[in-house]
Amino acid sequence: MEESAIPSVLIVQLCTSLLIALQDHSVCIILSNLTFQSAKAKMWSLQNLLFILCIVLRCVTSAVGVIHVTGYVGREVNVSCSYNEGYESYEKYLCKNDCGSDDVLITTSNSVKNKYRVHDDKTARIFTTTITDLQSTDAGKYWCGVTRTGNDIYTKVELKLVRDSCCDTVTKVQSYEGYSESVSCRYESQYQNSLKYICRGNQPSTCLQDALITSDTKLNGRFRLDDDKVLGTFTVNINSLTQNDSGSYLCGVQRNSELDVFSAIELEVEEWCCVKSTKINGTAGHPLTLQCPYPPQHWDNRKFLCKGDHRNNCSDMVASQSRFTLQDDAASSSFIVRITKLEAADGGTYWCGSDSQWRFGNYTKIELSVCLHCTSNVSLGTTAETQRTQIPDSALCVVHVAPSVLLLMSVLVICCL
Repeated sequence: MEESAIPSVLIVQLCTSLLIALQDHSVCIILSNLTFQSAKAKMWSLQNLLFILCIVLRCVTSAVGVIHVTGYVGREVNVSCSYNEGYESYEKYLCKNDCGSDDVLITTSNSVKNKYRVHDDKTARIFTTTITDLQSTDAGKYWCGVTRTGNDIYTKVELKLVRDSCCDTVTKVQSYEGYSESVSCRYESQYQNSLKYICRGNQPSTCLQDALITSDTKLNGRFRLDDDKVLGTFTVNINSLTQNDSGSYLCGVQRNSELDVFSAIELEVEEWCCVKSTKINGTAGHPLTLQCPYPPQHWDNRKFLCKGDHRNNCSDMVASQSRFTLQDDAASSSFIVRITKLEAADGGTYWCGSDSQWRFGNYTKIELSVCLHCTSNVSLGTTAETQRTQIPDSALCVVHVAPSVLLLMSVLVICCL
């Protein structure tokens, strides 16, 4: 029976199937005394067919599976490829495109080259290539190769690059300095047991290494992290907020084989203060009266005058200094504090307090300057463009005239008459 040529399509189909099934092993099978009959009744020798397949497979290197890697533009990425037992001492390499001689980027025999470096963990049988300073041109197809006699072993790698920023949607949170604020971050159920964390800024690539707190530490200074796995939400509480806490934050959830998942938060911390900020001058050794308005709803609260640069760290002067006395006038929603015999050390920042929790409200901040010779007290309100001058009792003076001058004045008066 006459044998005809073997269709190339059939060879390709069989090659593909055998490559997938047999991974990195070349195949040569010889079967005899079997024939293959096509739909057109043309008979081919299966023995010859398999012989040709053997040659094809021996001339083609194996490539099984695809490794998908994603990296951030401008950062670095690790490409890790495993290999079978017995190849520990063989040379490994990373190449690009069709993996020709000019496409080899780095080998284990020369472990550092340009922007590439490679490490071979022979115990785990994994070699890892690090690509630094990623650019858009680095995206594409790569091959992890193991050099061996005959055909090298290849693993295909697809590298995808994304911008190092996040996110399309931003949750805005507003609070006031000195307050505590909670930031909630949702995640999907499959990440219940994954590491959660939060960092400042908007760079996902460095977020974990710069994390303010993680679900492993749970508590770090002013930050506390609580993970509610039932609701799929982790919450970060920040105590004693300052305006320096304002800015961008990223909530992160770690994924082992892919880039971490992020959500973006924009925190705005506003200044806690004030309906009125007043500057007052006082004279050392003389008395002074300070006036403190307060919100009408605070009429029944304890009133106090607190001294310090920040309200959360100040001293109640009425309670600690006998020279300070307080009188409340609920009808006018204000209280006054009288200071007897001012001292130079009395200068500084005062807070008119009517709420021990310092909840946001209509408070007055007073900047007191104490000098040796002052003739007036000037108060400047931040909510009004007005200026007022007060003449305290300490500013009143008596004019003393010498007796000789009085006698001369009397003579002049008599002469004029």
